[in-house]
Amino acid sequence: MQPFSVPVQITLQGGRRRQGRTAFTASGKNRNIDHHDGDLPDVHKKLPPSAGEDRAMLLGFAMMGFSVLMFFLLGITILKPFLLSTQREESNCTVIRTHIMDDWMDCAFICGVDCRGEGKYPCLQVFVNLTHSGQKALLHYNEEAVQINSKCFYTPKCHRDRNDLLTSALDIKEFFDHKNGTPFTCFYSPDNQSEDVILIKKYDQMVLFHCLFWPTLTLLGGALIVGMVRLTQYLSLLCEKYSAAHRDEVGGKVPYVEQHQFKLWSVGRSKARSREILRWWPD
Repeated sequence: MQPFSVPVQITLQGGRRRQGRTAFTASGKNRNIDHHDGDLPDVHKKLPPSAGEDRAMLLGFAMMGFSVLMFFLLGITILKPFLLSTQREESNCTVIRTHIMDDWMDCAFICGVDCRGEGKYPCLQVFVNLTHSGQKALLHYNEEAVQINSKCFYTPKCHRDRNDLLTSALDIKEFFDHKNGTPFTCFYSPDNQSEDVILIKKYDQMVLFHCLFWPTLTLLGGALIVGMVRLTQYLSLLCEKYSAAHRDEVGGKVPYVEQHQFKLWSVGRSKARSREILRWWPD
């Protein structure tokens, strides 16, 4: 009876071990089948955006909004005056004479919150000769000087100190007097026979280029950032769906193969145990 008790004990332990494994395998199979029968979980249908993606989207929209604001402001302050201004061509001018008018021009200035004062400023006139046509013209500082006062070279900032205004006008007069007939660059209007010539152009082609280039570049940069974030989210969603489908497919096949192999192993082991028991069983 001593030899018989040992294989019985082994058989019972082996049987409990087989039952435990079989139950575990069956539960694993049921879990895989339940997961594979339904559609993909909702968490795979839409991935939550990360903090970096949110900041990138905010930056892109901020850049596009800032570019629209730049278009609006630059269009009012620069583009519109440029389109309305007279188109001028470059030429050479030679100073003929400079003159300060005896009659000073009236001007107004602000001396406080509710205080306005009146003053006068000297009118400096600079007469030049256009080299290409030999026409005599009156020189102005820029387009705004022509619009404000077409009689004077420029309009200084108005204030009470008449001596300071006179000193600044004399300094400019001395500068042109020292030209001594030296040609310098100026701009005239070829469309009409106007006697107004300007020294510098406030609105030229380069200003127009910068007013259009930088807002457009900012707008395209913001749109590119938003588009890249959207593309990254879309590709991440596709990758996650593909990975989930691949895991479900592999999870449905592999447990079935493992269960089949374990079943064959269990049958062979039970037969071997039966032979062992019969061999030890007394006749």
